[in-house]
Amino acid sequence: MDSQALASAASSTPGATLDLVVVGGGGHVGLPLSLAFAQTGLRVGIYDISQPTLDAIAAGTMPFREVGAPELLTQMLAAGRLELSSSPSMLGRAENVILVIGTPIDEFMHPSMAIFENVADQIAAHLNPGTLVILRSTVYPGTSQYLSRALEARGANVSVAFCPERIAEGNALEELRHLPNIIGADDVEAGDRTEALFTRLSNATVRTTTREAELAKLFTNSWRYLKFAIANQFLVMAHTAGIDYGHVLEAMRTGYPRAADVPSPGFAAGPCLLKDTMQLAALATDHFALGHAAVQANEGLPAFVVDAIKRRYGALHGRTVGLMGMSFKPESDDVRSSLSYKLRKLLTWEGATVLCTDPYVQDARLVPLDKVMAEAEILVLGVPHRAYKEMDLTGREVVDIWGALGQGISI
Repeated sequence: MDSQALASAASSTPGATLDLVVVGGGGHVGLPLSLAFAQTGLRVGIYDISQPTLDAIAAGTMPFREVGAPELLTQMLAAGRLELSSSPSMLGRAENVILVIGTPIDEFMHPSMAIFENVADQIAAHLNPGTLVILRSTVYPGTSQYLSRALEARGANVSVAFCPERIAEGNALEELRHLPNIIGADDVEAGDRTEALFTRLSNATVRTTTREAELAKLFTNSWRYLKFAIANQFLVMAHTAGIDYGHVLEAMRTGYPRAADVPSPGFAAGPCLLKDTMQLAALATDHFALGHAAVQANEGLPAFVVDAIKRRYGALHGRTVGLMGMSFKPESDDVRSSLSYKLRKLLTWEGATVLCTDPYVQDARLVPLDKVMAEAEILVLGVPHRAYKEMDLTGREVVDIWGALGQGISI
């Protein structure tokens, strides 16, 4: 179908009843979820305040990389199972509303609840009595109850549940079909309704209260962040002692099951891990010392890399450094909280000319890989995309903290 036909299909029966509406449905969490529910036969409303994003979706274009999503989007638009809108009035046509809006942290690294006050102001008048409102993104413990009270104070008689997303971005459609869903609800009816909805995607569910589900999500992300932090701290310790950490890591893992899960070092970033660790730090009366230490280890890694490069190559002023990979993780176009950008800034402050490239990221400041290879004296692997692993870098000066290029960890 051409873009005009797809756009027409996306709004083929405006005003009709919707099975559910996803608020923030054009984003990395909301759009795959909308497509997955539409694939089960539901008619899904995608409500998003970004009209350009909605226009792209209506034209059959995914606004970000997601395996299998472009084809599924085309199919669901053609089937008339998606409706797109930037107006909250859409909410009044569904008994189920899913919010994919999480708790951000402010400039003091503390959770900010203002976003949920704003959401309650925007949607309360459009919700029908008895609507089930499900929070999907990571939230500070107690947010589900907070939002329930906020909506009630604005005259909305609704039920609120929390069913956290647990997918790896880029592989959402596959994982939505197989991972168990945590169903957090404080009353049986809300829990049953939420479970009935999400078992359309995956039969496996775990029932908890809302606060238990909120903590389960935060603990999971923080646990991953802590594991990455110890891997990065080990790297720093070994390198400072003049020892090849790649060999140490191989010795730890080889044939020894209790160390098989030790992560490789690398930049631990993205929109959730740091943020969620800081939310737990705000919750903990002892300030979550392990979490703060993890932040120092992970966020401090770019500065360590710069110092290591200077020790190896000398002053960087006037030198050209090629930075390969700018997204926050491999095979992604998402740059949110990417530490490659922090590394770029630090290298620039040292006086280096930094040429950045990425096969997926759209950024006017990036240059083609060929230019980087032709002009850079020093290459730094920012993100281990598959494309870089297939390159022949024989004879090149390469900094690879990931150990992903077949030459071991080099720094």
